[in-house]
Amino acid sequence: MREILGRRRRLLSRRNDGRPELISAALTFATEWQWPVLPGVAPDPRGRARCGCPDPECTVPGAHPFDPGLLAATTDARMVRWWWTNRPSAPIVLATGGKAPCAVSLPALAASHALALLDRRGMRLGPVIAAPNRWALLVKPYSLQQLGELLYAKDFVPGSLRFHGEGGYVALPPSETAHGTLRWERAPLPGSAAPWVPDVEAVVDAVVDALTRTGVSAPEF
Repeated sequence: MREILGRRRRLLSRRNDGRPELISAALTFATEWQWPVLPGVAPDPRGRARCGCPDPECTVPGAHPFDPGLLAATTDARMVRWWWTNRPSAPIVLATGGKAPCAVSLPALAASHALALLDRRGMRLGPVIAAPNRWALLVKPYSLQQLGELLYAKDFVPGSLRFHGEGGYVALPPSETAHGTLRWERAPLPGSAAPWVPDVEAVVDAVVDALTRTGVSAPEF
């Protein structure tokens, strides 16, 4: 009996290891803001630059869904609590589109210059997620048709811009990925039912213009 109780205590201890702020953040996203989330695959403990998924060439290590898949994303508090109780260090992945925000991301250096210029212009931005290599600007949900029309109307769009729309995803702070811990470069304003986010057209127009005017290169990665 002592041996069985000892194994149970060790199991509970392992489940409670990790970062308690992750479950708190996941519950806020899901229940207060109604953003569908799910646990992502964690970085491989054998190396920070490696992903815990089976793909040795994974391009988003520690920052994507794997098991469960993206369609499992939910706003149900019981499911979210169960996931992060059993996987307390799992990254928080937002399923973009639908009623949830979408995102536009670009390399970190280019993004920092673009945001500085937009701040000087007084443009209002929503939450901005910062990783060591890329930043993501959250925007209102958009359709593929809307995105296609937006890009078609432009003479130039940097190839390093990535669009996280319907059927896509983005990892949320304070997740730990293989490239480092995610943080809010622009934190969501407190006190509202869900954070305000701008239209995708305004963000893409402003970012492309800022990158063009500052002359900051935005490499493909």
